[in-house]
Amino acid sequence: MIPMTAKLFTPARIGPYTLSHRVVMAPLTRSRSQQPGDIPGDLMLEYYAQRASDGGLIISEATPISITARGWFGAPGLYSDEQVDGWKRITAAVHAKGGRMFSQLWHTGRSSHFEMTGGPEPVSASVNPGYWQDKSNVVSTPSGWTRPSPHRALDTSEIPGIVEDYRLAAARAREAGFDGVELHGGNGYLPDQFLQDGSNRRTDEYGGSIENRSRFLLDVVGAMVSVWGGDRVAVRLAPSGSWNGMSDSDPRALFGYVAGQLNRFGLAYLHLIEPRVKGNIVIAEGQGPVAAHELRKIFTGTLVAAGGFEPDTAEAVVESGDADLVAFGRHFIANPDLPVRIKQGLPLNRYDRDTFYTFDARGYTDYPFYSPTA
Repeated sequence: MIPMTAKLFTPARIGPYTLSHRVVMAPLTRSRSQQPGDIPGDLMLEYYAQRASDGGLIISEATPISITARGWFGAPGLYSDEQVDGWKRITAAVHAKGGRMFSQLWHTGRSSHFEMTGGPEPVSASVNPGYWQDKSNVVSTPSGWTRPSPHRALDTSEIPGIVEDYRLAAARAREAGFDGVELHGGNGYLPDQFLQDGSNRRTDEYGGSIENRSRFLLDVVGAMVSVWGGDRVAVRLAPSGSWNGMSDSDPRALFGYVAGQLNRFGLAYLHLIEPRVKGNIVIAEGQGPVAAHELRKIFTGTLVAAGGFEPDTAEAVVESGDADLVAFGRHFIANPDLPVRIKQGLPLNRYDRDTFYTFDARGYTDYPFYSPTA
């Protein structure tokens, strides 16, 4: 049992907000939006309301900023009035329980399919034929799981339009009642495709040097900050992450540079996915939180660590000072009352991977709250 005075259950600050505990609900793609229209509906409302806690932070599932940014069937969007209205109900429910909620903004880039983009080719920093030819890279579409469609490189003149899509989505998140926004800059999606030289082979001002490859992500952060102010904007990165065919020749230099540049925005937090996780699978059992340990030396603001944490290792990383908060994914899926269970040392429900990305209540809203008589 973790004692009641454990570091995980002391107050923490993110931007202007004071949280009562440091157990964060990670952004979790769950494929349960209302179709057609990618609208947050009643099932999503129940799911998030179940997991809200007094003084806790929920980061929404990754949320496409436009139709052409889509890459996962069933993911709710943030580019239509109907979607905003759906999210309003969810943020209101989270606030009613005393919680805070950030919206994670998402452009999947090359990790998409023409069925999801509405017809156009997916876009990326550069053309990488090996990506769509690799059978291990798959995307979720209305027709089922399939390999990504061939993608094209964004023309330099198109990039400001993508940045503007992020700004508009950030404004819609504000209208929807969120407390802030998080840029999904990891896991091989569009900002990550610009960052890492395994996917970015450009020769213009968005390619080549680390500074140039970081430009797109920093431009997007600036656009989001223009809507919210820095202290209600966050960024998620995946240093040395290999999901979605990602690689870089010098990840330490790259992500160290990005973390240093992010200091100038006064962010609510920096959210790091540990490289021991690939997608939702731990691939390096026993590896410590190396990303948090390394970038804590560079990033001067609040740091959220994620990826493969258990209650005891979460307590340890916060106690060590390498992170301020810890985001839980699979355990929050299976335990709607996770903060209570961790605080009181209660047993955790087991999660079922087979129902992570299905389309109904099974494995979504039917996990039980703790009951001593169960």
